[in-house]
Amino acid sequence: MKKKVLLVLTLSAALLNACTDHVPQNPEPENPASFKEVASTDLGGTAASEISAYDPTSRRLFTVNNESAAKVEVLDLSAFPTITKLQAIDVSALGGVANSVSVHDGKLAIALEATNKQANGSVIVMNTSTLAMIKQVTVGALPDMVTFSPDGKYIVTANEGEPSPDYTTDPDGSVSIIDVTDNYSVKTLNFGSFAGVYNLLAMDGFRVFGPAASFQQDIEPEYVAISMDSKKAFVTLQENNGIAEIDLTSGTILKINPLGTKDISQLINAMDASDKDSKIALGTWPVKSFYLPDAISYFNVNGSSYLITANEGDAREYTAFDEQKRVSSLKLDPTVFPNAATLQKPENLGRLRVTSTRGDIDNDGDYDVLYGFGGRGFSIFNAANVQLVHDSGNGLEQEAINAGIYDDDRSDDKGVEPEGVTVGTIGNKSVAFIAMERADAIAVYDLSNPAAPKFLQIIKTGDAPEGVLFVASDKSPNGKSLLITSNEGDGTVKFYQTN
Repeated sequence: MKKKVLLVLTLSAALLNACTDHVPQNPEPENPASFKEVASTDLGGTAASEISAYDPTSRRLFTVNNESAAKVEVLDLSAFPTITKLQAIDVSALGGVANSVSVHDGKLAIALEATNKQANGSVIVMNTSTLAMIKQVTVGALPDMVTFSPDGKYIVTANEGEPSPDYTTDPDGSVSIIDVTDNYSVKTLNFGSFAGVYNLLAMDGFRVFGPAASFQQDIEPEYVAISMDSKKAFVTLQENNGIAEIDLTSGTILKINPLGTKDISQLINAMDASDKDSKIALGTWPVKSFYLPDAISYFNVNGSSYLITANEGDAREYTAFDEQKRVSSLKLDPTVFPNAATLQKPENLGRLRVTSTRGDIDNDGDYDVLYGFGGRGFSIFNAANVQLVHDSGNGLEQEAINAGIYDDDRSDDKGVEPEGVTVGTIGNKSVAFIAMERADAIAVYDLSNPAAPKFLQIIKTGDAPEGVLFVASDKSPNGKSLLITSNEGDGTVKFYQTN
């Protein structure tokens, strides 16, 4: 009897060990400062990898590829870090360029501009497993970004409405709200009702300046973040230098929040203004720079809600209208700029690109204020009132300099150009990932105190990261937090994990 009991105990122990062989015992907590590249795939050349979205159900990654035709690549991550490229989704027959993708609950939304870029675009909704089309919904002109609300009820697009190169056709900038639960009914909102308060908005740095453009034509929505309760959307109006608040339930635009300017004469905002000074040196200059944010993300910390923006900067540059001028080409007011001749040398401020649309305060034909493009960093706002909680100052560029990856050739033109941003939760920490297009890198920050983010690390990416995506550990294909960058310059998709 004793031998039988011993045998049963031995077999039980062996079975227990076999069952737990692949389960980590007391797994090490993930360290958000320890991201390293664990996998990579090459989808082609320039524009072959732009924006990605991940579906945890099918374990597929969907990546926009516009290198040669409008399509969405399908990558199987079920055996991650092994990546298997499946048949791509070709949407070229349904419209023009694919600009963005988003996933929720087995549905893939693709933002597709029209073949005529100034005409209304569409959102294509597909099943992520079968790739069967569920619906094609008409939205506004040039849907540049698409996202699902957290509850999956809404699909929201930022419709940029860019003008034609000759500026003869300038469609309204708009935001479309698609109600998934109401057979994909759509409501497209323009900003015409705010035209009457433009002078007040302009006092705080909001810009409407296109040739002969109405207020609603000039507005150019860029990116959307949605509150966790799925009731409100926050939309960056990049060229206009503002953030719009939208009530998704009523389908109304509540407010436009102007973003003001960044004072480069303050030491905390010091920047390198020249690509011809043979050095990398942050300095103070008599410049005010418009923030002009691209991506925006929504997050919660300790019961409060916040927004974070990547302040890329963007200028209108068309055949018929280019707002950019170098400081060396401008006539500066001699009273405001008594040292204009020195200031306008190429090694000083002469090479810096500024806007020609503002700065002649007294309308006497010379410039009294110099307005630059982009905040060269990131900002954090209280989502309740869109009041500034933190701006990174020159901190982001200083970290790029410290890492030896700052590109001095871009000093005269928006610096590291922070374009993408997303926030993920690792353990109990909110962590920001900021994509720097010109430094080819992601900066990682701990947002536990939104008023004082803590820099954690810089991660090298492929060329010109356009999209940055965070997949939480409970949705990741291998149970660990996953960071994914879609790199427009070289067509790669890169994957990073902790520890």
